[in-house]
Amino acid sequence: MNNEQPIIVGLDIGTTKIAVIAGRKNEFGKLEILGFGKSNSNGVKHGQVLNIDETIKAIKTALENCFASNPNLDVHEVYVGIAGHHIKSLQTRGDIVRQKTDEEITQREIDQLIDDQYKTYIPAGDQIIDVIPQEFTVDNFQNIPNPIGYGGVKIGANFHIITGDKNAIKNINRSVEKAGLHTKDLVLQPLASSSAVMGQEDLEAGVAIVDIGGGTTDLAVFYEGILKHTAVIPFAGENITNDIKTGLGVLKTQAEQMKVQFGSALSNEAKANAYITIPGLRGMPAKEISVKNLANIIQARMSEIMDFVTYHLKQVGLDNRMLNGGIILTGGGSQLKHLIQLTEYVTGLPARIGFPNEHLAGGHIEELAKPTYSTCIGLILKGYDDYEHNRKEFEKEYKKVEVPEGLKNTESEHPAEVMTGEAVSDKEIKRRKNLTGFWGKFKDRIIDLFKEEEDKHL
Repeated sequence: MNNEQPIIVGLDIGTTKIAVIAGRKNEFGKLEILGFGKSNSNGVKHGQVLNIDETIKAIKTALENCFASNPNLDVHEVYVGIAGHHIKSLQTRGDIVRQKTDEEITQREIDQLIDDQYKTYIPAGDQIIDVIPQEFTVDNFQNIPNPIGYGGVKIGANFHIITGDKNAIKNINRSVEKAGLHTKDLVLQPLASSSAVMGQEDLEAGVAIVDIGGGTTDLAVFYEGILKHTAVIPFAGENITNDIKTGLGVLKTQAEQMKVQFGSALSNEAKANAYITIPGLRGMPAKEISVKNLANIIQARMSEIMDFVTYHLKQVGLDNRMLNGGIILTGGGSQLKHLIQLTEYVTGLPARIGFPNEHLAGGHIEELAKPTYSTCIGLILKGYDDYEHNRKEFEKEYKKVEVPEGLKNTESEHPAEVMTGEAVSDKEIKRRKNLTGFWGKFKDRIIDLFKEEEDKHL
């Protein structure tokens, strides 16, 4: 057991569920899950905290469930995911003329170039969350990944700027702090999910990560090792459930159950003569619902989400020919039957489901290897990256905490096989290279916004 490493906790505040996962890397660099708790989320809509009290209650419940899974855990600090349809992105261009043209380009000049982008005009009430350089130019040289050491008169770059609503970000932070936790960092959910389900080859081949949650669908597009685009699509699993509820005249809980148990994203694949019987309300006769109709409703909404994905890919000029890695579907909504086929049909790109299990140590319960927890696992990976690169202060003394029996899988050594329906061999998992330097590219400053606010009040 590797007790030299810190225990890092990810907190995913979603529209339908709130999850807390505590993990520690073992000697093979894989995550051992030491605690896991979840709860229903009531105060969040479309990824935005609207009711702070309800959200605090749900975070506390998830935390209590996490402690119940492992009473030896001690959790004070968490990495928190941030999404919501207030998250937007834009492309900008920046250049500086150098003072000392006879010397080599230094990191200080690149930092200056990036800092200048924080002055970009954005609508009132929004805040720049992250400025990500795409590729640099030095004089007439184009597409330079890293210009340090070059010589030249003018240095420039294309930038991807991510913005979010100040109050929405504050509400997330306030909920976490009032639930008795300290936010170690706020991390963009599309980036967290990407780090959990993507390998080094995907990053280089070019890939679109589509994380279908309850309230929003997060999109992150990578090409030639660079984050090219991020978007938050305001439709997801909850919309499908509401469509079923309205279209078939059933209760929301029944709609959710039908979607999970009998739902399909392709109506052609649904049996024409199959029916689901739903008990009638208060003495009303039982309802017969066609599985085909159910699939039609799901397909209509899922196609719309995939049309948005295609639209965003076209916007950045990365439609079908460019992304050799295709589309990686993750998040709870990715578990719908026949979604891979529908995605390939609508986008014209190869698709697969992204599981966070290649970062997990073997022998965990199946639940943890589900795409639903990609964001949470990604948040822990972000914490480890900070720890390994000395970006933040971590405790020096680490408690000896073992993986609790309740989170061990006693029946199968390979949760991956059970989940995917196709065996993912140990050799294949080892072959997929972990992402190197992924988080180093994002100097997001979300958490610094609160430090600045606090300083003003002191």
